[in-house]
Amino acid sequence: MSKTVSGFSKLNKLEKIDWLVSTYFNNDNKVKQILMQYWNSNPVLQDLHDDFIENTISNFYLPFGIAPNFIINGKHYTIPMAIEESSVVAAASLVAKFWSTRGGFKAEVISTSKIGQIHFMYEGAKADLENYFVSKKASLLEATADITKNMRQRGGGILDIELHDKTFELDNYYQLHVTFETVDSMGANFINSCLEAIAIAFEKEGIQIVMSILSNYVPDCLVRAEVICKVEDLYAENSELFAQKFVQAVQIANAEPHRAVTHNKGVMNGIDAVVIATGNDFRAIEAGVHAYAAKSGRYKSLTNASIENGIFKFWIEIPLAVGTVGGLTSLHPLSKLSLKLLGNPTAKELMEIIAVAGLAQNFAALRALTTTGIQKGHMKMHLTNIIKQLGASEEEKEYLINYFENTTITHNAVVEAYNKLVGDK
Repeated sequence: MSKTVSGFSKLNKLEKIDWLVSTYFNNDNKVKQILMQYWNSNPVLQDLHDDFIENTISNFYLPFGIAPNFIINGKHYTIPMAIEESSVVAAASLVAKFWSTRGGFKAEVISTSKIGQIHFMYEGAKADLENYFVSKKASLLEATADITKNMRQRGGGILDIELHDKTFELDNYYQLHVTFETVDSMGANFINSCLEAIAIAFEKEGIQIVMSILSNYVPDCLVRAEVICKVEDLYAENSELFAQKFVQAVQIANAEPHRAVTHNKGVMNGIDAVVIATGNDFRAIEAGVHAYAAKSGRYKSLTNASIENGIFKFWIEIPLAVGTVGGLTSLHPLSKLSLKLLGNPTAKELMEIIAVAGLAQNFAALRALTTTGIQKGHMKMHLTNIIKQLGASEEEKEYLINYFENTTITHNAVVEAYNKLVGDK
């Protein structure tokens, strides 16, 4: 049977599902039921979700949780997090409570400019190109006047246009490097529209425009978050040893790329969860963050730690291009609710909140790794997922949770305990 289909996008949602079930699932009606049970019962809300992407057949839900007790720059926050991984929200909450009695988190935005580039090829003399650029620069800015009008009224717009010679990387390759301020919007559509208008105004015989597109690498859209306390206030047992091992763990992540990747993945557990909950683009942020982690030519830790004169400091400096207006942030009901929960922050404030979430998550991971080990807490949270997979009753679930309170948790151990429990009945 052919799996090629024509005119698929013109089918309605049920027709799409029927084609999928008949072509790939042997007309198994259970598949259709699974897809339809995730439809929202509110038709208006479902229509909204259907319009987010193309060829929608159902919704894919992520758990939406909250992590309370965060204090950031003296202000209390409960942070929304959308993520499927066990222990992330619990870890963030515990760390928030821990630092709330030690001065909380401090955060500041260092810079907010974003980048767009017009990539083009030019075979003529570099001096002629430079002269042409200088003569055209004012008119290039003027070409975007209609597009930038509203953004300029909000305090944003185009900051500068530069001609970059990239011929050392690729023969005849140059670019117009454009920096933007987009205030409270992420600004992707705005930036791309400006770039295309500039490209049209700049193009002439001998200049071959290849493409015009924003960059998700934003090393000048930076935010810093940190926590500070006396070493003696860090841990109940042997604070000095704990602080020393903690700093060494960060140093190892800076020295060993294999460790750094996993280290930074833990940071992104916290960051992505808040980015998704607030309707921002986690793929763009992931790409930019990991590029920033490798800016020295070697992939390193996103966080740093130090001990000086009995003071422990732990901090993160990270690029985050986020928005609080436009796009999904203004459409998705839970994204709007998340922003309202956070006090309707500006983009700068949201940058600070997200950076803090990443720092908190990394602190939780390093504290576990350097003390009890990561698996004890993680598997305890994962226990309920294993129990659900086994189809245990509430009574059986309660027994198993109590049984594994002081017993090592592995998937096989839970299965064996469950089978024995069922067999003994």
